[in-house]
Formats: sequence, C-alpha cells, structure tokens
Amino acid sequence: MNEPLTTVRGLAHASTQASRPSACPGLMRIVPARDGGLCRIRLAWGELSAAQARVVAQVSLESGSGFIDATNRANLQIRGVTEERDAQEALVSRLVDAGLGPDTPDSDDQRNVMSGPLAGLDSHALLDVVPLVSTLIGQMQRDARLHLLSPKFALMVDGGERLAMLDHPHDVWLSAISADRFVFGLAGCPPQSENDAPALAAVKAGPVPELVNALLHTFLDLAQPWQTRMRDLLATYSIEEILGRVQENLGFALDRDVEHWRRPASDARLRFGVRRQGTGDSVCVGAQVPLGRLDAATLLALADLAPRLRMTPWQSVMLLDVPSADAQAVVDQLAALGLATNPDEPFARLIACAGSQGCAKSFADTKADARVLARSMPPKGDVHLSGCARSCAAAHRVATTLMAVAPGRYDLYGNAPEALARHLTIEQAARWLARSHLDA
Repeated sequence: MNEPLTTVRGLAHASTQASRPSACPGLMRIVPARDGGLCRIRLAWGELSAAQARVVAQVSLESGSGFIDATNRANLQIRGVTEERDAQEALVSRLVDAGLGPDTPDSDDQRNVMSGPLAGLDSHALLDVVPLVSTLIGQMQRDARLHLLSPKFALMVDGGERLAMLDHPHDVWLSAISADRFVFGLAGCPPQSENDAPALAAVKAGPVPELVNALLHTFLDLAQPWQTRMRDLLATYSIEEILGRVQENLGFALDRDVEHWRRPASDARLRFGVRRQGTGDSVCVGAQVPLGRLDAATLLALADLAPRLRMTPWQSVMLLDVPSADAQAVVDQLAALGLATNPDEPFARLIACAGSQGCAKSFADTKADARVLARSMPPKGDVHLSGCARSCAAAHRVATTLMAVAPGRYDLYGNAPEALARHLTIEQAARWLARSHLDA
C-alpha cells in the first residue's frame, strides 16, 4: 500500500512544484501573485536577527517591491519579486546565506512548526520549547518522505507561555502540561473550555520527536492524494484508527487519560508594550504591524532598535534583548514608525488580507478599505477584512468579519454563519459597527 501511495503523492507534489516559478529549485520557492512573485521566509519560532532583518529589507528593495508581509504563522513574505531569473536567484542565495533557508534541499515547505512568541523567554512557561521546535524542524527536513507533506501541513508546539495563539488550528498540536510532559491533538487547537474537543493522549517530553514522526508517517501511509490536511484524513478514518496505527510504531504506550485537561487562557494583549524577558535585566517590546505589512525602511529601522526580532501569529513584532533603561524610548520609536503600541489602537484591532492589489482571488482592495475603516473604528472590538471566503489572513475566530463580495462592498458576519448585513460599503460598515458597539 505504501509504495504506490508514496509514488502518487510524490508525482502530485512534483507536478505542483513544476507549475510554480522557482528561483533556486530545491531551496526556496517564489510563487506568483497579482503584484509579482511572493517569497515566503519561514522563521523558526518566529525569530530573525537584526542582521537577517537587514538582508530581508535589502533584497526586498533590490528584487521586489520593497514591501514585506508578516503572516499569521509568524513568518515573513517578500512581495512583488521580479520575474527576472538572475534577480530571483540572487534573492534566494542572499536569504540562504543569511541562514533563512532550509538545511536540506526540497525541505523548505516542511518548516511549518509554530511556537509562542515568548517561547524560551517567559519565566512563567512550563518549559523552553525552542530546542524541541529546532529538533522537529530538523527531523522534518532530513526525512525525504516527509517532503511529500503539503506546504499547508503545520504543527504547533506550546510551552504554556502566557502569550500563545491557541485558536489557530494545526494538523498536529502539542501542549506542555508539566516540565517533562505534553498532550497532543489532531486537526484543531488545545482545548480551553469544556466545549472544546479534548486532547487525545499524553507523552513524556523526550519521546515527542518519535511521536511526531509516527503521526506524520501514519498520515502519509493512510492519506489519498487529495487528502492534504489531517482534517481530510479524519473524514475517512476515525481518531481511534489513526492512533492505533501510530501506537504500533511507538516504543512506548500513549496515556489516554487526559480528557479533562484544559489549557489555561492566553492573553493576546501581552504582545504589546514592554514585557520582562526571562529572568534577566532585558525586556522585550511589542507592537502591531499595521495590516501586517512592513516596508523595507521600517524593517531596517526595527533592526536598528534591537539585536533580535520575533514575529508573532498576530502579524505583529516583538523586539528582544532591549535594555530596561531603553524600553520607553523604544516604544516611542515604534509609535513614530507607525506601529500600534497599544492594544486599543485601531490598527491593533484590524486584520486585512493582501486584497485585490496582491491576490487575483480577492474581490476588493482590503488593505485600502481597512485604512478607511481605521479612521472611524469603535473603541473596542476586532475586525477582519477578507477579500474572499478563504480567510487567509485570520485562521482564528475574529469578532467581526467583513467578507468582500465586490470592489468596496462587504457582507458582515459575527459569530454565526449567517451574514448580519450584506453588500455594505466601508462607510456603512463603520456605522454598523458603531451602532453595534453602542448597543453592547
């Protein structure tokens, strides 16, 4: 069974790769978008050094549009990359030389392991998951069979930090319950309430790489070519069938007595302002990138403010290793750069996808419309502007979603699947939000 399936999946993957332009085959791909090529830079635990940030900014100017997007997987994307082959090869070569590419050929798409923005930095966390994340990324890069996984297939490793994105579904998630023990689940999120799907089993921290390896290979053993995500496989196989296959490949027994475990809540507002970094004297300083888009000059300025940067799943940035005495000055400089440093600012509560300027599937210029909406946002509440039903910019639930249906026109959704209002202009949506806020 395995060999034909692997071959089919391999051929399908190779065909997909061949249909996309690539500057350096086997290293990093540049995929087409309406505004030019898009170069995705996957960041281990969301981090890049100031030197690496300068390289990203420089190559975005030399070979792209000079704009860089922060993503909801705590990565970066260089936009508007030229079609000129030599320029593409130079861009990828510079990124790889800076340590921003994969360790092995054809493994870039498998570096989808997300952790919290304060991983290894939060003294209240149960453990530092950075070494584990590094091990898993390396394991997935070295195993050629795992290169057959979809570029969308993603893992999450949670160390129990106070700041963590817990509402972003992952194909495999792991969450620490003590300093040497994890629980895990499939196609979802760590449970936070009694209404959430419970964790499936617990495992000691040491064998986690073995568990992940068994989970990923079991997925490839069972999945048909069109089943690219764990949720697709769960439509065909039950949890018990999948875990039974996984258990057969493990040298230890899974502890299934975890159904009552719930993950303590995370506070997304902790990504703003000044936070103590570990137990030392340094602090980290966080701010929101407006609508998830940086220009090269802003990224260069951020690199001048701190030796390390961490991107977050909220499309924001945290500056690390800032001396405590400099913290307020750094906050002021972030505000001067146009970043939101307070969670109540409009751009701290607005999410927008690439929109029709950057994506052929979008019905509206969501970023331009979001800037109009920012002028009249009510004082509370988050709003997500999506150019189509794919909801690329926000994998988590947002209080209000404006779904584009035509240029400058949106259907408005709350928590229910039915639209609350249809075909609104941005001005009408602003008035609707204002009334809703007053009624609340």
